[in-house]
Amino acid sequence: MTKHIFITGGVVSSLGKGLTAAALGMLLENRGLNVRMQKLDPYLNVDPGNMSPFQHGEVYVLDDGTETDLDLGHYERFTSGPLTKYSSLTCGKIYRNVLRRERRGKYLGKTVQVVPHITNEIKRAVRRVRSSSVDVVITEIGGTVGDIEGLPFLEAIRQFALDVGRQNCIFIHLTLIPYMKSSNELKTKPTQHSVSRLRQIGIQPDMLICRTEQPISSNERNKIALYCSLRQEDVIEEKDAEFSIYEVPLALHQNGLDRQIVNRFWKERKDIIEPDLSAWVDILDRVKNPQHEITIAVVGKYVKHKDAYKSIYESLDHAGIKNRAKLKVLRISSDDFDDASQEGITRSLHGVNGILVPGGFGDRGIEGIIAAVRFARENNIPFLGICLGMQCSVIEFARNAAGLSDAHSSEFAPDSPHPVITLMDEQRNITDKGGTMRLGSQPAVLNPQSWAFECYKQENITERHRHRYEFNNDYRQRLQESGLRIAGTSPDGKLVEIVEVPEHPWFVGVQFHPEFKTKPTCPHPLFDRFIAAAVRQKNVIG
Repeated sequence: MTKHIFITGGVVSSLGKGLTAAALGMLLENRGLNVRMQKLDPYLNVDPGNMSPFQHGEVYVLDDGTETDLDLGHYERFTSGPLTKYSSLTCGKIYRNVLRRERRGKYLGKTVQVVPHITNEIKRAVRRVRSSSVDVVITEIGGTVGDIEGLPFLEAIRQFALDVGRQNCIFIHLTLIPYMKSSNELKTKPTQHSVSRLRQIGIQPDMLICRTEQPISSNERNKIALYCSLRQEDVIEEKDAEFSIYEVPLALHQNGLDRQIVNRFWKERKDIIEPDLSAWVDILDRVKNPQHEITIAVVGKYVKHKDAYKSIYESLDHAGIKNRAKLKVLRISSDDFDDASQEGITRSLHGVNGILVPGGFGDRGIEGIIAAVRFARENNIPFLGICLGMQCSVIEFARNAAGLSDAHSSEFAPDSPHPVITLMDEQRNITDKGGTMRLGSQPAVLNPQSWAFECYKQENITERHRHRYEFNNDYRQRLQESGLRIAGTSPDGKLVEIVEVPEHPWFVGVQFHPEFKTKPTCPHPLFDRFIAAAVRQKNVIG
């Protein structure tokens, strides 16, 4: 029977439940278990697709096109189990499903209530992830215990444990143990109060994972265990990582988290192995002992929020690990370049070894992005443009290399005489653009005479998309004649997926989001080659 682990958070938000859940999933996978991951978010939005990156961070996209919370990026980077639309549920989706069912008369005239109708829908969402082949489902509950919007989710998982049997569920509570510098001591009282709130709801946590700046002493561990009705070994320390987030799974294993869970769920199974964490040990060795140091400028619309481009930064780190390079990432808001002189742009980007332009929507900061692209192209700095970054690279090339000085995107300049980026033909007469987003995994065919083909080492690929505007084929011949290489298209050849400037040391723009398909143990080939080119550029310049 499938086992279930529910992870809740207390004391403060942003403790790292997603990272902890992902690290636990990785440890259990390395023991030979089949793991599935799931995130339940209490906010009322149906999904984060319409939420501001400045408030919520990046929107992570799955193969099936589901727009999700960035924690699912952690899940995919650490584990290998497939994620689907059932892996990410919000309160908005739950209420929508219940209300649709009520409108169809499925409740036979009954009064629809939070208990049992909303809680039943939440439990139904959890059951959809399990199967006969899945050993364990790890479900992270978003938010913090005590948040009013999270109460139906906590009530649902309390009921779920009764439905499937308490022996088939583990509740793990992630809390903060604050360190008071003035008295040089750790404070356990916030954790005690957080556990008390959970117990009032009817959930007794089986284990505590305690985030802390300082090591937790045996006396403090005993105190936490006593007041929270736990054994001492059920209080797991999670000390802040010193070098990299990829220390987390190694630290949790060292503190016995996965061993405790195996002993509770599968003590009699003989096929569960000790995890082989050598790849993660190698990752940390590469982080701690780099052979190169390079500077990468990320010029984007949302860089002022550290999580708005979370997968971009993680992908750069993965490629840096592969190339034994320590990365200094300059986060530059494209707004800063909109009205900047060329001298100012040169001053801001002087000395960088690579420039990356990520995705985004809207016209704010676009001219700044185009200026950064031009700087990269004209100064032979390795460049990677993603989604909007690719579109801006096409605009810049059209203006400054193909002689189309008024070139633009119809998204930003509807009356442009040269809309080198535009809506697909079938979208142009649709007034509601909400349903025209190109989302999820899409196939592409690579030009064998391209850097992209050298990166992937195959002709047919699939990558995830999240965009609406496309390369305008009316300008394909003109731009190719001016030196732009079409390195990848959709299988029917109608949609341009990758562009390159072959006379440049490394200049690639992609319409898709490669940052959604990368792991610390296996960096995405485009990021790998981008960082390798930046290392070469640094070595050439000296």
